[in-house]
Amino acid sequence: MGAEQKVAIITGASQGIGGALVSAYRDRNYRVVATSRSIKPSSDTGILAVAGDIADPATAERVVSQAVERFGRIDTLVNNAGIFVAKPFTAYTDEDYVNILGINLNGFFQITRRVAGEMLKQGSGHIVQITTTLVDHASSSVPSVLASLTKGGLNAATKSLAIEYAAKGIRVNAVSPGVIKTPMHAPQTHEFLAGLHPVGRMGEIRDIVEAVLYLEGASFVTGEILHVDGGQSAGR
Repeated sequence: MGAEQKVAIITGASQGIGGALVSAYRDRNYRVVATSRSIKPSSDTGILAVAGDIADPATAERVVSQAVERFGRIDTLVNNAGIFVAKPFTAYTDEDYVNILGINLNGFFQITRRVAGEMLKQGSGHIVQITTTLVDHASSSVPSVLASLTKGGLNAATKSLAIEYAAKGIRVNAVSPGVIKTPMHAPQTHEFLAGLHPVGRMGEIRDIVEAVLYLEGASFVTGEILHVDGGQSAGR
């Protein structure tokens, strides 16, 4: 494999936004390391599938070590894996808390720490988080404190890491979506969810993919929380 060919790691890569990101980066001639619990091996030699729970440090270790062993470098990490559970605050269980923080925060920490180490050796890289506009635009229609707690933490970490690594060749950004039309949302909920956005529709997977790709090529942009939310963060 040519060491000059760029390599992206994408978490939560088996379907929805993650699956679309894998295809988008391959279309840009990146090698891709795709990871999720249910990821299947790919016939594409440019895709390395690594199955595992992103909250488990052993998964992060395997993803990063296999990426370096197979492709020799890591240029981009997209932290796409996440859990969203909308419940009234007092209805959350201890299990909800452990699961949501495990994937949304522990998963981010374990893989990003390892990837950042490799990027520092190279003197270059790009890290992107997928968060949620609910951090900035709480809604009584979608009570979701644990999403705000975890994804809000990722927004803050994005800015902190962007400054820490600004002079070291590593950019760090986030995409903050509204409600995106993915398999997570049953069709019978689409009309209600569309109404949460000033533009009157849900977002499409391609909207998030295009935002990530914009940030990928935006060499003067770091520490940015890019809202792709149909106007939600602007107001009602």
